Amino acid sequence: MIDIRFIRENPDLTKLKVKQKGYEENIDLVLELDNKRRSLLIEIEDLRKKRNELSHNKNYKDEQLLSNAKDLKQKIASSEDTLKEVEQFFNVEMHKIPNLALDSVPIGSSEKDNLILRQVGEKKQFNFKPKLHHELANELGLIDSVRAVKISGSRFAYLKGDLVRLQLALMNFVINTLSDETLIKSIIENNNLNISAKPFMPILPPALLKTEPYLASSRLNMEEVTYKIEQDDLWLNASAEHTLCTMYWNEIIPEKELPIRYIGYATSFRREAGTYGKDTEGIFRMHQFDKLEMEVFSSAKTGLEEHKLLVALQEHLMQKLELPYQVLQKCTFDIGKPNATGVDIEAWLPGQEKYRETHTADYMSDYQSRDLKIRLKNTDNSIELVHTNDATAFALGRIMIAILENYQLVDGHIAVPEVLIPYMIGKTRI
Repeated sequence: MIDIRFIRENPDLTKLKVKQKGYEENIDLVLELDNKRRSLLIEIEDLRKKRNELSHNKNYKDEQLLSNAKDLKQKIASSEDTLKEVEQFFNVEMHKIPNLALDSVPIGSSEKDNLILRQVGEKKQFNFKPKLHHELANELGLIDSVRAVKISGSRFAYLKGDLVRLQLALMNFVINTLSDETLIKSIIENNNLNISAKPFMPILPPALLKTEPYLASSRLNMEEVTYKIEQDDLWLNASAEHTLCTMYWNEIIPEKELPIRYIGYATSFRREAGTYGKDTEGIFRMHQFDKLEMEVFSSAKTGLEEHKLLVALQEHLMQKLELPYQVLQKCTFDIGKPNATGVDIEAWLPGQEKYRETHTADYMSDYQSRDLKIRLKNTDNSIELVHTNDATAFALGRIMIAILENYQLVDGHIAVPEVLIPYMIGKTRI
């Protein structure tokens, strides 16, 4: 949720930026409700003051004074009921308002308005027609979708043999890379960032979230994405960062502990409503998938720099795998409701002959932490909201697709990227 004080002081700018994101929220209604609740708070405080004055009157037991006190009590109760209704309506309307995009975010009305910042790596030239990942995997016995559909339905798959080994290799490669303080320091220096070189802590988060913190994170998408556990107040996480960003719900973090950087691994679940007919072959768009996700809690002054670090780390991981990719600055329409800015990385898939999204990096500023009530306590004892960032290290299914298609050999086997060979116990081919 954004700061109501900003809306009060900048109503026209708020309307403009909300519209630039493709939202049509009623800012005038929000301000009207805000004024009403503030008036009610003043009214209730005034009534309480009068009641307290009566209770301290030496003639308080006088029949008229007692009658006046009773009237005041009723008025207070009535005003409090009205305030509760107004605040509920106010909160509903406030939660509809998206985070405001940074001025650096390009204005756009569709994904077509995203900007390609750079393309990195040479697309491999094959002397044969490259196959799609599911063709390669099926021929090598690495994926069994038929039996998975039989017992779980569409968009599920069994991963087998060397594809499982490849996933485990990628996991260990990422954790070792992000735990390397010397490497992180060099990436910070190479990108002219002024932040800590503190390494990422590996973490295995829960896969289930309660409704209240999930709603507060602004990540719960009930209609299209998220699975509900019917008999419990629990949802299956739709991405690893959902149980990471909520981790410090209702907590105050000492400044000396920041930044907090996690690399979390989780099996995640998405309904993928509205995508029927899209990417049905193979493992590109699944109901169940595994992700390694970076999550950072920082101060306001370093939040944007942390975002830049996460993008630099994503590029480092792609370059170590020697996969060609492009970096997109997402426009206002595409960055998402809670994000102040967002960057995507798309890997080149020679089988599809196109770039496809494999990574995203989202900077939320204090939008998430305001509702989650995650604050930091500065050394001078002042309190402020933390800033949050999340970014994909690897969506494991999608990065394995990129490896299968880019490293395929003429005989149908797959070469193992050099950086992963030590994690595959020296195995050079799949």
